[in-house]
Amino acid sequence: MGLRNLPGRCAAVLFPGRCAAVLFLVCVGFQPSARAQTAAAAGNIASASLEELMDIEVTSVSKKEQTLSRTGAAVFVISQEDVRRSGASNIPDLLRMAPGVQVAQIDSNQWAITIRGFNNLYSNKVLVLIDGRSVYANSYSGVFWDQLDIAPENIERIEVIRGPGGTVWGANAVNGVINIITKSAADTKGRLATFSSGTRETDAAFLQYGADTGARGAYRVFGKYFNSNKSTFAGGSPAADGWRGGTGGFRADLGLSSRDTLSLQGEFRDTTGGGTTRAIVSGPPVAALSANVPVDNQSGDFLARWEHTLKGGSSTSLQIYDTALSRHQSGVLMAENSTDFEFEHHFASGARQDIVWGLDYRVSRESEHPRTDYAFAVAPAVRVDNLAAVFAQDEISLSKSVFLTLGSKFEHNSYTGFEYEPSAQLVWQKSDRTTFWASGARAIRQPDGFDFGVNFRYGVVPVPGVGPALVTISGSKAVVAEELRDFEIGYRSQVSKRISLDMTAFLAIYNHLQTSEPGTPYVGVIGGVPQLVVPETFGSNAHARNLGGELSATWKVASPWKLTGAYSLLSMSEHQNPGSRDTVATAIPGDAPRHQAQVRSQLNLGKRFDWDGSLKYVSQLRGQAIPGYFRLDTRFAWRLNNAWELSVTGQNLSSGRHFEFIDISGLFLSTAATRQAFAKLTWRF
Repeated sequence: MGLRNLPGRCAAVLFPGRCAAVLFLVCVGFQPSARAQTAAAAGNIASASLEELMDIEVTSVSKKEQTLSRTGAAVFVISQEDVRRSGASNIPDLLRMAPGVQVAQIDSNQWAITIRGFNNLYSNKVLVLIDGRSVYANSYSGVFWDQLDIAPENIERIEVIRGPGGTVWGANAVNGVINIITKSAADTKGRLATFSSGTRETDAAFLQYGADTGARGAYRVFGKYFNSNKSTFAGGSPAADGWRGGTGGFRADLGLSSRDTLSLQGEFRDTTGGGTTRAIVSGPPVAALSANVPVDNQSGDFLARWEHTLKGGSSTSLQIYDTALSRHQSGVLMAENSTDFEFEHHFASGARQDIVWGLDYRVSRESEHPRTDYAFAVAPAVRVDNLAAVFAQDEISLSKSVFLTLGSKFEHNSYTGFEYEPSAQLVWQKSDRTTFWASGARAIRQPDGFDFGVNFRYGVVPVPGVGPALVTISGSKAVVAEELRDFEIGYRSQVSKRISLDMTAFLAIYNHLQTSEPGTPYVGVIGGVPQLVVPETFGSNAHARNLGGELSATWKVASPWKLTGAYSLLSMSEHQNPGSRDTVATAIPGDAPRHQAQVRSQLNLGKRFDWDGSLKYVSQLRGQAIPGYFRLDTRFAWRLNNAWELSVTGQNLSSGRHFEFIDISGLFLSTAATRQAFAKLTWRF
């Protein structure tokens, strides 16, 4: 059953502004929680050994637990302690820590985020997951970052895979996978409240209660409210991108038996924001103007996962999730509802093979309903898409130290039919401290209803002797899946007791990249007035080659002090195929920085004080005339006792104002990123 019948304003009703804190405290009481106090006093990553850091387990590469030293992929883990000490209040700012990831703010509530290039507003070559649930929106081919409203206190870790992950995750896991893994309910028992206020978020509150349920389970319920200020344009005038909203949800983890566990979780969100867009006025004469538009969202999701351990140690899991989204943006009401069924089986075959295989089926219902006077439409306006898939991956022990992993995913979608995404990984564990690896993979970006059936007025161009001409863009059923063939080598080592290194080099070859092919101009009638129209149609007539590498290092300067450094190099080139008349493809590499570098520091000042900071450099975006910039963030925290923590965070302190990205589609006009500061009070009781 879909979530489409959720009340549209449920989050706002349950958490009505600042009175939410009072209502929540009345419900849960004021008694201190011993478990919460113990959690607050737990050790942190700045005092952890490098051996422990090298043995961090990840699940996003092969859908099974693997240590970093055994993983044949470029993986970066943002740990729970990294999240806490960053001071970041949203997912985009947390992702700034990961090498190879470009995080660029467009305005107060919109970001362009990608891995290894091809950045745009919705990042259509990166697959984002929450606990294995895809948040990729088919209607707009990408991610609505303003809808990833997850409390940092509930994040266990974020696994960032740089490079393709299509073998286990399927379509759209082209340049990378970001899997946000939340804490088990057993790890969040007790009462938690956070309150913050600052120059960006004028006020925000998060309230949570968790407890045991029976002898084998635990649950939590939570709610959040936030309100963010507007940003400004280059000249200092205020934008229309203020942002506020509420989130409510729950999670329960139950032990049904010694062999069976059941996890249930759900959330609903209601946010209201805005932005300034480029609007096409029919005229006469036709013209492109700026207009302030609201962005209203209501969304909900539910996930259930049953895990069963069989005799002999093999395991199975069955996951079902349903997600629904209603978004009113730029004059278009978009709705999307997806239901996904996934089965997996993990077992050993003999002494040398470790196999994971699974089945997946997803059905999505999407619709776009523009205002009658708005120049945007998708045909058909309502459509149902189906995706069926099977995957298998086999890790073969060639010796005690060499492991070969082979696998592929096979999918059938509603647009391009059959697709396949194979991969191979070779890992050599030279010692407990040193690993070499190499990989090769194919991945695809699947077209959708937008690519096939969209029609919208994109812009206005001057024509000498005629006047302004209207540019339109239309979808085409001739569009095929964008393809990546990726080759990587990597080295991961604990060089000494105090220093560890992780290096990756890659070659990425892309084919069938999307283009806009101009057609023959014609005179049409718009608003009862003759108008010269320059039509463009989507095609698949470009190719590209990316070369680059990433380096990250950790240095334990002393027991209470850790430094982490990272550097990314990306060289992109994109070209049209013979016969293509696209004029945009060759400019796409200019939307990505060639160099990114950062240094992060985590310092414990005794038992009660933390001082953390980061300095990041992003080189210029040549295609957007955006110069390179430095970003300095710092956080100072004081743990008054086991129940209270007060922190003060400053962001972007090195630059008074700068731009990070320009959305060429014009859906949102860019505003300046400025210095921000806020204070946060955390109470565990």
